[in-house]
Amino acid sequence: MNARVRIAVLLAVLALLSPVAAVNVSAADGPPTVKLSKSQAGTGGSVTVTGSGWRARTLLMILICGQSVPSTGVSGGTNSCANAEGRAVTTDADGRFSRKLPVAEPPVPCPCVVHVATVTGAKAEADAIFQVAGHAVEPLPAEPAGGRLSVLTDTRLDGSSGLLTWFGAPPARTLVFTVGNVGTSPVRNPVFQVGTSHGVFAPQWQEQQWRGTIQPGRKARIELPVELAAGAHGDYTVSLKYGGKVMAEQPWGVGRPWGVTLFWILVCLVVPAAVFRVGLAVVDRVRPRQTTRRRGFRLPEPALRIPGLKPREEARHALPSSSSSALPWFTPDSDPGTAGRLSAPHDDSPTSSTGPTTPSTPTRKGPP
Repeated sequence: MNARVRIAVLLAVLALLSPVAAVNVSAADGPPTVKLSKSQAGTGGSVTVTGSGWRARTLLMILICGQSVPSTGVSGGTNSCANAEGRAVTTDADGRFSRKLPVAEPPVPCPCVVHVATVTGAKAEADAIFQVAGHAVEPLPAEPAGGRLSVLTDTRLDGSSGLLTWFGAPPARTLVFTVGNVGTSPVRNPVFQVGTSHGVFAPQWQEQQWRGTIQPGRKARIELPVELAAGAHGDYTVSLKYGGKVMAEQPWGVGRPWGVTLFWILVCLVVPAAVFRVGLAVVDRVRPRQTTRRRGFRLPEPALRIPGLKPREEARHALPSSSSSALPWFTPDSDPGTAGRLSAPHDDSPTSSTGPTTPSTPTRKGPP
């Protein structure tokens, strides 16, 4: 009995939760939506913008744009929006947001919309009809009859950065895409507009003409050069516009030119070292010089008294008798070794080599 009760309670809980789960799945799978607190307001007022169905934790940009309707989107790109009065908002974990937007007149006439689009990541956008009170209203420009081009494949950027780009040279790529003529007449030498934008800023458009003819029902591969300013780095978006309508957007992540950073680090190290060396040279140049000159090396007085350390010049001019000088406690006259040398030399021995002789006694010949 208890098991049956538990099963019944479990089935009831599942029945209650299944509609909620279905609603959440459908909301997550459906396109993002935008709602306004009011459909009309004048310049200086405000309108509260709420949305749901967006990606969680995503940065969005909210703008008031002219010459636009939700069915065609913002035909003139962000150049037809009041960019100065735009607001940014981040969705919550459920993909919802709510933000108050000040009302401002767009640079082109209405019909107007409140345009909400993602800033980073996969592209997603939604529009809601809004009327700016007191602003001019004109019909939308008619689409040109005859040939019409449509992008058939995803755009891509071909190319890579080189060594010069690492040192601040302008990054360059080639925008490649395929278009098809869905009109009834050929399109000759179409003129495209390629724009690059950084962050939430509006693209800077440049016209580029493709040489060739696209017949009705035919397609063509288009390649257009794209170049940024020198030293550019960060997240950029390359936009393609034809006939006043944005046809495609392609993100472009540009690396930082670390060579420039390395150059400035070396400058900060080399320049102070060079200035230091120049300063030492200047100090050595301007300091006073010594006026006295050293004529020769002279030993100190105690060294002169040590035998064997006398300079060669003094030893050369010394007296010859200095080596055999008398002792300091004897005088030349009282030296016992020199006393007998003062008289004339004579022979004191009583005998000679031939026999004893007496030089003082004369000898006589004859008998005694």
